[in-house]
Amino acid sequence: MRVSIITVCFNSAKTIEDTIKSVLGQDYNNIEYIVVDGGSTDETLEILSRYKNKISRIASEPDEGIYDAMNKGIKMATGEIIGFLNSGDIYMSESVAGQIVDSIKANNADCCYGDLQYVAKNDLQKILRRWKSQPYSDGLFEKGWHPPHPTFFVKKSVFDKYGGFDLGYSIASDYELMLRFLEKHSVKSCYIPEVLVKMRIGGMSNKNLWHIAKANIQCFQAWKRNDLKVSLFIMLKKPVSKLFQYMKRS
Repeated sequence: MRVSIITVCFNSAKTIEDTIKSVLGQDYNNIEYIVVDGGSTDETLEILSRYKNKISRIASEPDEGIYDAMNKGIKMATGEIIGFLNSGDIYMSESVAGQIVDSIKANNADCCYGDLQYVAKNDLQKILRRWKSQPYSDGLFEKGWHPPHPTFFVKKSVFDKYGGFDLGYSIASDYELMLRFLEKHSVKSCYIPEVLVKMRIGGMSNKNLWHIAKANIQCFQAWKRNDLKVSLFIMLKKPVSKLFQYMKRS
């Protein structure tokens, strides 16, 4: 099975090379690597050009934000499985893509995910928070749970059937997509109980208190948009569930 890995970036010269090396270092031999750049004005494109013979496709043009860029990557992808690794993030090991394929095949699943570590911006070895996930079951989203999106791999056929990222959610479109796939459409999933991705702290949804609040409001709206019953308490359960991640930094 071909795996398409998509990296979206914009003015990411300080971190993009770590991500590129992480993807190119995977030992699975059927990877299509796509980089979608938003029209960077720093040295990002210069760095990408050094790897142009190893990256399957590089696109650089203005976009409407990270989720628009991800949708562009989905349209370009020819793999049966699609995953996203954002600029600055890295895979925990060189075997992640292979593990995903093996798990999807073994479980006859349509998507797969694992655990994630948040690390310091300038030190990939300094763990600040561990996101320990679990196998999906009905009702977990209502408790504030959802998979770590950077570890979330999905068959392209699922995107073709149920759509990509909804640009109406500027911060929480990844949450809405996973809610739509898992909760609304019951897409069959599997879980790998290992850390698959190291993610630098400071993502868009947890950039500051306003972004955290806005993300949670959009998560609540995602339930309504998908005609799913939801309590206002979801806006409390989701951030509270993350507090426990700071206790799991091993």
